[in-house]
Amino acid sequence: MQDIHLSAPADQAHGLRRLFAGTQVQHIALVANPHVAFTGVVLERLTTVLGTLGLHTLVVDAADTSPAPQELAALDLRAGIETLSPRVSYLAARGLPLGHVDTRGSSAHFLDRLQAAAPQCGVLLVHAGAGDLARLYAQRALRPLLLASEQPEAVTHAYAAMKLLVMRRQLMSYDLLLAAPPALPRTRAVAQRLASCAENFLGASLHDWVAVDPACDVREEPGDALTGLVAAQLRGTPEGVEAPTATAHAWRATAPRHAAMNPN
Repeated sequence: MQDIHLSAPADQAHGLRRLFAGTQVQHIALVANPHVAFTGVVLERLTTVLGTLGLHTLVVDAADTSPAPQELAALDLRAGIETLSPRVSYLAARGLPLGHVDTRGSSAHFLDRLQAAAPQCGVLLVHAGAGDLARLYAQRALRPLLLASEQPEAVTHAYAAMKLLVMRRQLMSYDLLLAAPPALPRTRAVAQRLASCAENFLGASLHDWVAVDPACDVREEPGDALTGLVAAQLRGTPEGVEAPTATAHAWRATAPRHAAMNPN
């Protein structure tokens, strides 16, 4: 998949299954990007990794480009949850977070309703725009997972989403998934530029990144790089933020110190 260095035991998935066994519900916030054409592949890869870790995932698909929810879901979320596989459930949730905003501008209680509607799930994978994520995670510690591709519009949108989350929630640490061929030279350049812009203009850190090939065979194992990134998302620290890895420090050493505001 991706050639970033992530230390891992020989049987990484086995060790991680033991680590996450019996833990409370975990959250992964995937920042939606309407300019990424292969979001479905990315979601599939993420749920496959989570399945190998022994976790049941509820995909909450709440992006502006996601399917509309079933009519009854507004009253009973369980009515809108579909079982896709033994370890994956799916909720078409476009517009639902906004419908749960309270008088303080938070929709955090929507997450509690989701957990109650799908008690079998160990992970909530929430795919939503930056504005919705800011309202959903108004109090929780979080390291958002940005989504982009090698296309300029997608990179610009990812940077804008990061800027919004920095301004509204003071979230200063991010991971990145690039829906792009890992071997493409521009793929690494995009990650380096986003890391540079995050630090130079927002004071934020791009913790790690992985490229997911849109043309990959979904029957293949996702690979250690993506597994390691997902595990780090789940593991975190009590504050929900980890120190930047050696990989992130290497980006800063090689990225231009005065990159243009446009991250393309």
